[in-house]
Amino acid sequence: MKINKLIYVVVGLIWATTESKAQEILTKADAVSIALENNFDIRAASNDLEISENNAKITNSGYLPNVSGTAGTSQTRTDSDLTFSDGSSIVNDGVNSSGSNASLNMDYTIFDGFGRKYDYKRLQENYNLSEIQARAVMENTLVNLFISYYEIARLTENELNQKETLDISRERWLRAKYSFEFGQNSQLDILNAEVDYNTDSINYLTIVQQLKNEKRNLNLLLGRDVSVDFGVDTLLAFENNLDYQALEASAKEKNAALNVEQGLLRNSQYNIKVENSAIIPKIGINSSYGWNNNQFAPGNFLSESTSTALNVGATLTWNIFDGGRSNTQRQNAKLAMENQQINVERTELDLERQIQNAWTVYQTALFVMQAEQKNLQTNHLNFDRSKEQYGFGLITSIEFRQAQFNLLTANLNFNQAKYSAKNAELVLLQLSGTILDAKF
Repeated sequence: MKINKLIYVVVGLIWATTESKAQEILTKADAVSIALENNFDIRAASNDLEISENNAKITNSGYLPNVSGTAGTSQTRTDSDLTFSDGSSIVNDGVNSSGSNASLNMDYTIFDGFGRKYDYKRLQENYNLSEIQARAVMENTLVNLFISYYEIARLTENELNQKETLDISRERWLRAKYSFEFGQNSQLDILNAEVDYNTDSINYLTIVQQLKNEKRNLNLLLGRDVSVDFGVDTLLAFENNLDYQALEASAKEKNAALNVEQGLLRNSQYNIKVENSAIIPKIGINSSYGWNNNQFAPGNFLSESTSTALNVGATLTWNIFDGGRSNTQRQNAKLAMENQQINVERTELDLERQIQNAWTVYQTALFVMQAEQKNLQTNHLNFDRSKEQYGFGLITSIEFRQAQFNLLTANLNFNQAKYSAKNAELVLLQLSGTILDAKF
């Protein structure tokens, strides 16, 4: 029969899968550690944060003076043929003269209408925003990591359940085959057992393939070779005593998306103050020190001259009228701030909606998980009794297959329910801004 060939294929695959179980277990803590070090998004966010940190330094603020220096030198070679009115003449060939100069210049803005002050605050706020955005990247990465990790755990448990079902189907097929040889069953019983075994084999192979694919997905998130094989910890731990009011309060304070919008609002307020500084007079000072030396050619009245000069000055700049450009920029800055205030209000309302929805999903998921757990216990009892009755020939193979199918379905449904509940918990923790402090 063709089923014999399939049996050998499946048995070989089961053996290979069993061997892979000896692979090193990737714990949740190890996965987080690897992701924080290697994940591409986190690495890029770290560089962006460093750029913002550099931009927020005092050296980029305009508070320090500008100092510049210049230096130069020149060499002149002169050939001359002079004829005087009395007919005499002088010929000078290859006469050299040279000159050198150097200067040191400094200018400093003492007061610029507070524009520099608020521009510096804006740079610091940009750094704070980069910190929040880096945290958001870490939160998103952790959520995606754990969703993938828990999907691998779910598929791992499903694989074990499907393997148990496959083993039972194989025993049933062998039982039907031997019973037929002793004249106790019909050919139809063997064919039914073959069909069920074939179906279970296909389902098993499908789960194995899904598991391999999901492991590659997680390896990509971890920023490592996608072909690395590993096992996972299937033990789930839920957060105890999650409270909606506490989650909502935490979200208003720590939610990354809201924090970003609030930071952008502060920046827009600084922008207004920077634009207002354009109409305020600016005071600056400047100073320069110069040195100049000239070496004259022979025959000149002077053979050498050296001079130094120290200049100190002050400037007052007042933008009295620039065609209305500054006024337009101030008006636009105020409108931009109003728009950003609208964004904050919209984000706050949307966050409230997301928290309420996530809480409802979480509560429902917990209820479904508990219901599926009870359903699984019932199906276990039903299957054990059906298996016993089938062994005594009290029920048909079709009835036994139905009990077997019900148990498998209950196992799969419970696995789906408990990991869905865990994922719902992840969403709540991310929205509340506490996922980085959560225990997994």
